[in-house]
Amino acid sequence: MHRSRIAVLVGSLLIVALALSGESSARPGWKLAWSDEFNGAEGASPDPAKWTFELGGAGWGNDELETYTARPANARLHHGKLVITARREPFTGSDGIARAYTSARLKSEGKFEQRYGRFEARLKLPTGRGLWPAFWLVGAKCDKVGWPQCGEIDIMENVGSEPSVVLGSLHGPGYSGADSITARYTLPGGKRFSDGYHLFAVEWEPGVVRFYVDHDLYATRTPADLPPGATWVFDHPFFIILNVAVGGGLPGSPDAATIFPQEMSVDYVRVYERKP
Repeated sequence: MHRSRIAVLVGSLLIVALALSGESSARPGWKLAWSDEFNGAEGASPDPAKWTFELGGAGWGNDELETYTARPANARLHHGKLVITARREPFTGSDGIARAYTSARLKSEGKFEQRYGRFEARLKLPTGRGLWPAFWLVGAKCDKVGWPQCGEIDIMENVGSEPSVVLGSLHGPGYSGADSITARYTLPGGKRFSDGYHLFAVEWEPGVVRFYVDHDLYATRTPADLPPGATWVFDHPFFIILNVAVGGGLPGSPDAATIFPQEMSVDYVRVYERKP
């Protein structure tokens, strides 16, 4: 057998062995703690044992323009993927707020929360001005202490008018919103995140959060990066959020060139913990 074919075979066998052992094929040394592979029935809603929907159209603190729903039209399983679909359509939710767009926002709060670990998702993003897809973490005690005191880790945010760029951010008291600690990653060669799937991840350990796109480490954050006197609030369990917003302060509003519907396709979400 040709040497290059042997190398490919050995690599494939290693990936299979790691998957069977629960260890991350992307970053050895991490053991799988939780995942959703989205392999449920075609057209079904996401697993209610793992996710709940956030609903409504009140702007979500960002002047967003969509109503989030739990309809399969906005979030469904399709060919082994979770598909979150943003649509341009008149819709009035149970909160009585009339909006011109719908989408979905899922969270693992109350279902799965973890302190520290490697959190990763393989995603294909939507594109177009006014689209705002995100994969992020929020502190599980937010209902008690409020935001941003609870902390927020944005593993991936994308402004739809910048199809080659994603953002990774930390939000906490004194460094939230427009003053968050943010890094940018740009795909090389003019490629777009809507053209195919990419792996977005953070490795979160005591006193450090590392941001990755595919296997590229592009930012490392520690308490030394905080503003003077600010508090590091990343030392308690967080839960996961997946959503596609329409409009808001960061991406601006859609324009005549924005095509709807737009989809964020989620191949999987996996969470690891450090192997002992």
